[in-house]
Amino acid sequence: MTLSRSAEPKKTNLLTDTDTLSPEPESATDIRRISAEETKSREIRDTAADARPVERIGEHSQPLLSVRSLQKHFPVRSALGRRTGNVQAVNDVSFDIYPGETFGLVGESGCGKSTTGRAVMNLIEPTGGEVWYEGRDLTKLKGAQLKEMRSNIQMVFQDPYTSLDPRRRIGYAIEEPLHIHRRGTKSERTERAMSLLERVGFRPDQYYRYPHEFSGGQRQRIGIAKALALEPKLLICDEPVSALDVSIQSQVINLLEEIQQERGLSYLFVAHDLSVVRHIADRVGVMYLGGLVEQAPTDELFGNPLHPYTQSLLSAVPIPNPRVKKDRVVLGGEVPSPLNPPSGCTFHTRCPFAMDVCRSVVPERVQAAPGHEVQCHLYAN
Repeated sequence: MTLSRSAEPKKTNLLTDTDTLSPEPESATDIRRISAEETKSREIRDTAADARPVERIGEHSQPLLSVRSLQKHFPVRSALGRRTGNVQAVNDVSFDIYPGETFGLVGESGCGKSTTGRAVMNLIEPTGGEVWYEGRDLTKLKGAQLKEMRSNIQMVFQDPYTSLDPRRRIGYAIEEPLHIHRRGTKSERTERAMSLLERVGFRPDQYYRYPHEFSGGQRQRIGIAKALALEPKLLICDEPVSALDVSIQSQVINLLEEIQQERGLSYLFVAHDLSVVRHIADRVGVMYLGGLVEQAPTDELFGNPLHPYTQSLLSAVPIPNPRVKKDRVVLGGEVPSPLNPPSGCTFHTRCPFAMDVCRSVVPERVQAAPGHEVQCHLYAN
């Protein structure tokens, strides 16, 4: 997969309805240290990521989005409708996203990544916590206020086909957010939709086609055009390339990067493909069983993973070099059920470095390096 990485993005004003869009279409002593060979192999594997420009965000920038102690629990009921427990999908998740930044959220299936993205946007109501956007807590907004704020935060879904009405032409799908938020006249909305289609690589006449007439990659580009219709400041990308072929993945990722550079967008990028996340993200958060166990700038996280789970996750990434032998960190046991998570550190049932304190006390977040936070007793003061 060939991915392009352009120079540092320029912040530009968002386009209006009448604008012409450009065409295109270790770490603690006891923990395993990453060997020199493995470090060298990472450089061979992802030269483009290593050439990432210096931070897009200013040193003293204020967060565009701040998530604090976010929780989402789903009730479990018996056949008679009685509540018997809760699936703790997201537990005490906190992070910031800055203007023009891409924050990657990674972890194995079922760890709560997608649920976190949906809860941030209030598509599912959080059980607890706060989501601050430009000084307002989104969890407290209702009705018209929430509708207004959602125009600034849009979502790109994993399966674009399920987010498009099969009975409607794609032009209508892109115009629909403009109609709901009463933006422009009918002719202006149509012109805007055609311009967005052209920006993501379609011809104007394809405005009149139906979703089934397009491939998966084309439908995902339509989903991106739809998300851009209201000129948002933040896009939540829920595994936008996981269902696509590798060659198509690169096209979609490059498109997202170009649009980010043009408009100064921020992304919450949810994915399980670490190579993709390493390329596109400025900072990365690692989730395990509903919690955020580590977060750091991308190069710092990949070069110096601290949490044992992060180390195991990165060791599973294949190396395109048959002469380099990779030291795998294989975890024992199964992932516990979020219906009944372990006490203390939720990772202690699989951790090779588990101590007695891990079984009873929840570890605090420790800043091991500037911008590098880890939730593990191995790094407690």
